[in-house]
Amino acid sequence: MFATFIDTIKPLWQKFNWRSLTRPVVLSVLVGLVTGSAAVLFYFAANNIEDLFLHHLAGYKPPQEGAAAIVQLAGNSIDSLAMEHRWFLFLIPVIGGLISGYLVFKFAPEAEGHGTDAAIDAFHNKGGQIRGRVPIIKGLASIATIGTGGSAGREGPIAQIGAGFGSFIAAKLKLSAADRRVLLLAGMAGGIGATFRAPLGGALFAVEVLYKNPEFENEGLIPAIISSIVAFSLFGATTGWQPLLETPHFIFEHPSELIFFALLGLLCAGLGKLYVDCFYGVQKLFKLWDFPTMLKPAVGGLILGLLAMVVPQVLGSGYGMVQAALYGKVALWVMMLVALAKILATSLTISSGGSGGVFAPSLVIGAMLGGAFGAFAEILFPALIHDPRAYVLIGMAGFFAGVSNTPIATLIMVSELTGNYALLAPLMLVCVVAMIIFPRNSIYNKQLNGRMDSPAHLGEFIVDVLEGINVADLADQGRRPTLIPEDLNLPNILERIATAEGAYYPVVNEQRQMVAIFSVNDIRRILAEDLPPNLVLAGDIGIPGVITTTPDEPLTEVMRKLSSRGLEEIPVVDPEDPKNVLYMLTRRVVLARYASELEKKKEDFADPLGAS
Repeated sequence: MFATFIDTIKPLWQKFNWRSLTRPVVLSVLVGLVTGSAAVLFYFAANNIEDLFLHHLAGYKPPQEGAAAIVQLAGNSIDSLAMEHRWFLFLIPVIGGLISGYLVFKFAPEAEGHGTDAAIDAFHNKGGQIRGRVPIIKGLASIATIGTGGSAGREGPIAQIGAGFGSFIAAKLKLSAADRRVLLLAGMAGGIGATFRAPLGGALFAVEVLYKNPEFENEGLIPAIISSIVAFSLFGATTGWQPLLETPHFIFEHPSELIFFALLGLLCAGLGKLYVDCFYGVQKLFKLWDFPTMLKPAVGGLILGLLAMVVPQVLGSGYGMVQAALYGKVALWVMMLVALAKILATSLTISSGGSGGVFAPSLVIGAMLGGAFGAFAEILFPALIHDPRAYVLIGMAGFFAGVSNTPIATLIMVSELTGNYALLAPLMLVCVVAMIIFPRNSIYNKQLNGRMDSPAHLGEFIVDVLEGINVADLADQGRRPTLIPEDLNLPNILERIATAEGAYYPVVNEQRQMVAIFSVNDIRRILAEDLPPNLVLAGDIGIPGVITTTPDEPLTEVMRKLSSRGLEEIPVVDPEDPKNVLYMLTRRVVLARYASELEKKKEDFADPLGAS
């Protein structure tokens, strides 16, 4: 019987492409391990700095979150803004602003702001490339900002840190632009999934946050899930497995409340519009201000500190206030004031050039809005509102979904970080309503409308116009290849390509057969590594497994190859001798032919009968 079973599965085993499966899995696990480790270091460093500056130095002790807060909240309510702190509390955020401003604008200006935008921009416009120093600078600057009370979260920094490590690993392994983008998403997912103890939400967020329309970057979903699982497991084993926030046992069994949930969605959309306008309005003011850029985060920190003297609850992540609101321990007017003050505080912290995320502040704002709405609705309609505390959780998700255009990821992530899945139906309603009211309103300025607008997918939506056209039709526009002998050293390579056309150079053996290929970017990478030039040979620089085409191949297939691998040029080889390069075909030439064919089709459509 066992032998029969083996005989049955043996053909399937042999046909299965283990190489194509193993590579992305191994790389995703590697990214998850690196990102999870970075998340652990970031977590402990930020907590210790916060404990040093805010708790011990400034005597500021905000409400706690999680299981530890339940005992603290018993019998206590937050019905005023008064909190214990020393008189110089307003100076603490200035310290973080000075450190963050110096690190960011001195060493890595792209680490400015909330981080997620930079990762999105790298995916769409930079081939998934993030400089190797960015994760380190981003981490240090964000620790300084968050640890000194900046109104910022950890998701933006850890998203950029994870994305940076994913990009770094891809660069070191000489992977293509398409693979680099996938590992960038895997890094984002691992960082967010670990930090918020939300592995599924982190994976979905990474592939959903790229676009304003409800679209997913499906190629990155599986690697993102694998990386998120690994990073979450490592983070949980180190810091604990409890959800970030403790919640009462909420249930949804009164459909009549859906009316109120829909109204809350409308309010989330309206306040979200105010939030985004304020955030980028403050950013514009700081950019127009003729003042040393490096010092602007410190100025933002000073104004934040002055605001904190009146509303201390705006400092830090604010999860303690959310925890208190989830148990009904915050007065209605306090929630309303904190929601508005948190919008201003977050804008001052991040829009001034500070480093931190917008996820945590958005959750706090949404929670305060939801809690205030639930409490107010209970006053007016006591018979219809069954648990006003549930509106806190639903407001969290609805508000962030409205300002991030990530409804699916948000409702899953909020459910995971609270450990409460009983409110999925109202969560879905509020997230969708909040998003569709202002569909182009987004805190992530680098989001594109959809995959069609992304340079990462240029060519995927135009292949139909090229049907019936082969590579041979563009032979007269091909570029003569610059062949580089595999034993040629770096100085001679530079001399040979100095006057050559194009950006890709086939590496050939003594029989002039192509064995690898390299690009100008590969040369730059080698130069950056500061290796002895005479010891670097073309065979060391070249990447084997060259993607090629033949004269009889349709341009539709060529365009898919160029787009999926992020290539600008492809060698055209002899079908009888695949190692013999005939000429090089550029993406520009293919796109020019596409434009020409599209213009013809437009003319045919405008005048289908050929009338003059």
